[in-house]
Amino acid sequence: MTDGKEFRLAYVPGVTPAKWVRVWTERVPDVPLTLIQVAPGQAAALLLDGGADAAFVRLPVDRERLSAIPLYVETTVVIVPKDHAVAAADEVTVADLADDDVFHPLDDSLEWAERPGQPAFTRPETTAEAVELVAAGAGLLVVPQSLARLHHRRDLTYRPVVETLQSQVALAWPTEATTDLVEDFIGIVRGRTVNSSRGRAQADDPPRRARKPAPPRKKPAQGSGKRRRTR
Repeated sequence: MTDGKEFRLAYVPGVTPAKWVRVWTERVPDVPLTLIQVAPGQAAALLLDGGADAAFVRLPVDRERLSAIPLYVETTVVIVPKDHAVAAADEVTVADLADDDVFHPLDDSLEWAERPGQPAFTRPETTAEAVELVAAGAGLLVVPQSLARLHHRRDLTYRPVVETLQSQVALAWPTEATTDLVEDFIGIVRGRTVNSSRGRAQADDPPRRARKPAPPRKKPAQGSGKRRRTR
């Protein structure tokens, strides 16, 4: 540990930070990284309150106070019982779900302008509770694919929902708290090399020597070659 420093990284359910944590451990071994799992609606507040240095979140976030780097877009899927008619299809549209009861949990990761299907009889507090209700045959659930994998059950399956709202995962941090450690982690997420992890030269990096241009090749003098004797 260096001067009691640590890097606190929060992440919302469905995001798997393991590959970036592994690179951090190899690259910054003297600064431990602490993982904090938070509910989707709590990540921004945790960052602004100083409870984490950076977080993997789902957009949108408050861009006036938080900086964010979009990373990838998730496929949207519908979770259904294995004996549901949707399970026989390769993919579905929102229109295909028009007559089904669809749960809208309070921690929904998708910000719908118009939710798919018919409103279910209740709004579960969490996605996990909604999955339990789907397993009981009480309705369906539309979520990012990572959450369907996280809450996998043998009696349920999921299918892609095409041409609909999608979730985008991003790395976010407080703009006014862009520390060197945050810059280091940004470099790791962006795939920068060790020597360019913060996008600037490191103090212990030896300066690169400029290559000397190769000297011009001399052209052979005209007429200097020997003529072949002919018979």
